[in-house]
Parts: sequence; C-alpha cells; structure tokens
Amino acid sequence: REDYFIFLASHRAYGKDSREASLIDMMNDGVEDLRSKYIKLIYQEYDTGKQAYLKDLPNSLCKFETFMAKTNSGFLVGKELSFADYNLFDLLLNHLVLCPKSLDNFPKLNDLVKKMSARPKVRALLDSEAFKKIPINGNGKQ
Repeated sequence: REDYFIFLASHRAYGKDSREASLIDMMNDGVEDLRSKYIKLIYQEYDTGKQAYLKDLPNSLCKFETFMAKTNSGFLVGKELSFADYNLFDLLLNHLVLCPKSLDNFPKLNDLVKKMSARPKVRALLDSEAFKKIPINGNGKQ
C-alpha cells in the first residue's frame, strides 16, 4: 500500500502537500460512498429503486459541485489533477449512461467530465472499439 501512495505522489496525483492529500482522501471517500449506492442500485434494487435513486442523486452530486465551486480550479482539490478526479470521472460516466441528464444542473461536474474526456489518452480510450464493447455493469443494467 505504501508503494501505491509513493506512485501517486510521484505522478503528482496526490496533491502538493499533506493538506491537499487529506482533502483528496476525503473527496475520494465521498466518491466511494456514492459508488456504493450506485452498486447497490445496479445489483440489488434496479427494478424497484431506480426512480428513488435518481431523485436523490442531486443530493449526492451537489456536495462535489459545491466543493469544486470553492476551489474554482476545475478539479476536486488544488490546481492539479488527482486520482480522486479520475475516480469521480469514471463514476460520472456511469451515471450519464444511467441518466443522460444527471449532470445538467452541475456545471462544475459537467466541466470535469468534458475536461477529462478531452485528455488525449482518455479520449483515445473512450473512442476505442475495445472500450465501447466493455459492459458498464456485469449484470447488463444501465
């Protein structure tokens, strides 16, 4: 696990100092909390809980939106891209499949998706046929 953190730090994906690293951890924990809700929906409650999930989704997304508005850098924490931004980006892509309008009221999150999608290597991955064939969820629910 220590090697993982050294790797992140060496690629400047863990903030510029311990304060930013702590905030990145906090934001990533929030992403994982939302991911847990999403996974529960997809694998346990899809047929009965999708509408309730989508109704509550803005309550979860507004926390990220508000935090990003405070930093006003286009990223979750600081002026550099972090691993938490990648994690949030991945989860937001899933939510855009679940509900294409899910980010309509969240300009900062929408901008993050656009910014991340425009990164050359990310764009190449998203455009690749191999990526397009990978199912989003193992049970086929979207």
